[in-house]
Amino acid sequence: MSPAERLAALRAELARLGVDGFLVPRADEHLGEYVPASGERLAFLSGFTGSAGLAVVLADGTPPRAALFTDGRYTTQAAQQTDTSLWEQRHITENPPGDWLAEHAAGKRIGYDPWLHSEAGLQRLERPGVTFVPLPRNPVDAIWADRPAPPAAPALPHPLEYAGKSAAEKREEAAALLRAAGEDAAVLADAHSLAWLLNLRGGDLENTPLALGFTLLRADASAEIYLDPGKVPPETRAHLGNDVVVRPRGEIAAALQGLAGRKVRLDPETTPAWFAATLREAGAGVVAGDDPVRLPRACKNPVEQQGARAAHGRDAVALARFLAWFAKAAPAGGQTELSAAAKLLEFRRELALFHGESFPAISGAGEHGAIVHYRVTPESDRAIHPDECYLIDSGGQFHDGTTDVTRTLWTGPGPAPEQLKDRYTRVLQGHLALAALRFPKGVAGPHLDAIARRALWAVGLDYDHGTGHGVGSFLSVHEGPVAFSRAAKPVPLAPGMILSDEPGYYLPGHYGIRIENLLLVREAPEQPDQVKPFLEFETLTLAPYDRALIAPALLTPAERAQVDEYHARVLAEVGPSCGAATAAWLQQACAALT
Repeated sequence: MSPAERLAALRAELARLGVDGFLVPRADEHLGEYVPASGERLAFLSGFTGSAGLAVVLADGTPPRAALFTDGRYTTQAAQQTDTSLWEQRHITENPPGDWLAEHAAGKRIGYDPWLHSEAGLQRLERPGVTFVPLPRNPVDAIWADRPAPPAAPALPHPLEYAGKSAAEKREEAAALLRAAGEDAAVLADAHSLAWLLNLRGGDLENTPLALGFTLLRADASAEIYLDPGKVPPETRAHLGNDVVVRPRGEIAAALQGLAGRKVRLDPETTPAWFAATLREAGAGVVAGDDPVRLPRACKNPVEQQGARAAHGRDAVALARFLAWFAKAAPAGGQTELSAAAKLLEFRRELALFHGESFPAISGAGEHGAIVHYRVTPESDRAIHPDECYLIDSGGQFHDGTTDVTRTLWTGPGPAPEQLKDRYTRVLQGHLALAALRFPKGVAGPHLDAIARRALWAVGLDYDHGTGHGVGSFLSVHEGPVAFSRAAKPVPLAPGMILSDEPGYYLPGHYGIRIENLLLVREAPEQPDQVKPFLEFETLTLAPYDRALIAPALLTPAERAQVDEYHARVLAEVGPSCGAATAAWLQQACAALT
């Protein structure tokens, strides 16, 4: 079906269901950022393939009939991938979907799939005069004739040597939080919580090693997991032990009905609304509270921290080999966005404990670099030309850690334009300022986002995305609940958290700049007159910045010293593990600024 035919078929289905419109989020039943092919309903309907977005489709034929809401990372991509004669393009924060509904759907009944929206998410959409109606089946599924089957990869144990803490210990600590709150159980709909709590990993998603399932954690530290039992081999059942029961997904409703009269914790942000509705109907007491696993998962234990350092150390060798290769190959021509990304993956595949990419590499040359989450395809692939900007944002999944790094490179052989060097250096200044920051305990990510923007703001420039996100331990490359973003919840930073530091600047139609390292939060050494505990960051990523794009005159002496010290560290820690040719290139790339 064409895009127009899909919308027409959906509208016919809405008429049969007796609603005036429908919400189509980019989500599956676990409300994660990444979804299996069977959950890509928004992409099927609209053509938009980004990792965040929401569509509103009205059933009648009066324009505007459909709108697609995306954030600043995806505005350019959404306009390119969708038929703008069918879809209005809206910025999800500047033009919230709730306001659009209030204007265009007053007095209407808007259907939604209660498995694909949290209660908190629905509340943000509520406006006077708009009625939301939960539907018994998803109308997109009814028109998606060739919808892929749900994933069926096995759930496998994550060894203690990488997890650092047994599943039994984790269950007891989480259950203790429930007992202290007087709660009988918690529903964990986030598959990351299942993975971390039970030391399991899987292959249900392309780049994130999850086994998609739900967990019911009880206050006595026992647990039930709801997923296809065929995905749980004997070794995994033995690993789970007698206190964890595996049941089919279809039995979750009966389990919730058995909680009548009990207090059950649900995270209103990460749990589908279906769970709260089912529990209330059963007579259970629904308690809104944080997923008891989410914060402990974000605060990596010492074994996970050391694993992150080790993974980044190995990843640095692949990055150095790639950067040395690119420095020679780019000016000669003959490379494309796909071939460059494939070369980096080739180097990573040679590393110990490498499992796969942590996300599809963002390999953008020239104007494609200005598409923040650009994903190169055979159709969009373009040559990397001499004397232009190239952005490569990539990462690896290792059994002991997850990496994510971005470097913006000048292809040469000629010098970079002065305006480009100015923009790059201002992005670098923000990146350095955040990495060098010391801050008191209690400070949260939203409080620090502006630190990375100061040099750009000084000349009237900005970027339309957060400065950084949390990163998991052989889990999702985007992990909550912390982030350097004005839109993030103010969750205080704590030792063991890993976040990205990635300011940027984008000139649509010309180039994009982003520089990204991962930072580990740690205790800061005490100062003589210190009146409260302070924290600081340890930089995990080890890869040189492109000196061809740096304007040293813009940097303060402290910033120059910071760059030189970082480069000296890269050379000392990475150089000895590289071959002679790469080590020689690294020696030049890490030379002191002049």
